[in-house]
Amino acid sequence: MYHDVSYLLSRLINGPLSLRQIYFASSNGPVPDLAYQVDFPRLEIVLEGEFVDTGAGATLVPGDVLYVPAGGWNFPQWQAPATTFSVLFGKQQLGFSVVQWDGKQYQNLAKQHVARRGPRIGSFLLQTLNEMQMQPQEQQTARLIVASLLSHCRDLLGSQIQTASRSQALFEAIRDYIDERYASALTRESVAQAFYISPNYLSHLFQKTGAIGFNEYLNHTRLEHAKTLLKGYDLKVKEVAHA
Repeated sequence: MYHDVSYLLSRLINGPLSLRQIYFASSNGPVPDLAYQVDFPRLEIVLEGEFVDTGAGATLVPGDVLYVPAGGWNFPQWQAPATTFSVLFGKQQLGFSVVQWDGKQYQNLAKQHVARRGPRIGSFLLQTLNEMQMQPQEQQTARLIVASLLSHCRDLLGSQIQTASRSQALFEAIRDYIDERYASALTRESVAQAFYISPNYLSHLFQKTGAIGFNEYLNHTRLEHAKTLLKGYDLKVKEVAHA
C-alpha cells in the first residue's frame, strides 16, 4: 500500500478504503501504565490487519476508526501485523503518521504535519464528534463527521505552502520541544541552550515566525494542560499545579 498522507486521506474519503465502525476511547477511570495518552484529540484508523484496543473495548479491523478525545487514552494490544494511520489535532498544527507493527517491532512508514489556519472548521467538527460520544450508536452520523474531518485535513494539506524556511523549521522544532516538556522548569535561556541559539534570537524567532512571545506560548501550553486536567479528572487546583 502507498503511504502518502494525501493519498490515504483521499482513499478514506472517496474509497475504496471506506470508513467502517467509529469507536470512542475511554476518557474516564484509571489509565493503564503503558496506555497512550496526550492532551490533544486524535483519530486512529486501521489500514491493514487488526488489533484489540483496551481503551475502546473492541477489536479494530481495516476501516475502523478510534476517536480519542483530549486527555483520553487508548491501549492497543498487538497480536498480529497491522498498519494504522493516526491524525493528531494539536492547537496549532495537525500531525499525521502511518505506523506498522510487523509482529516484532514498529516501523514509521510516513510522518507529516500541517499548520491549522483559517476558519475554525476542524475545531467545530471535533466538538461535534465529542458530542457523538453520548450517542455512539448513531454510526452513520459519526462516519459523516469523521469523513468531514478527514476532508478538512486534506484541504489544509492541499493549501500548504511547501517552502518552509529554516527559521520556520527551527520554530516548529522548538514548539514541539516545549509541548513535550511544558511541565519542566523551562526558561528562555534553557530552551535557547538546548537548540544552540541565543535567548535574544529565540525571542525574535517567536515574535517573527509565531506572532507570539516565548513566555506567552509557554504559559498558554501549561494553561491548556491545566484545563484538561480540571475538566477530565477529579483534581483540586493545588494538585493540578503539581501535575
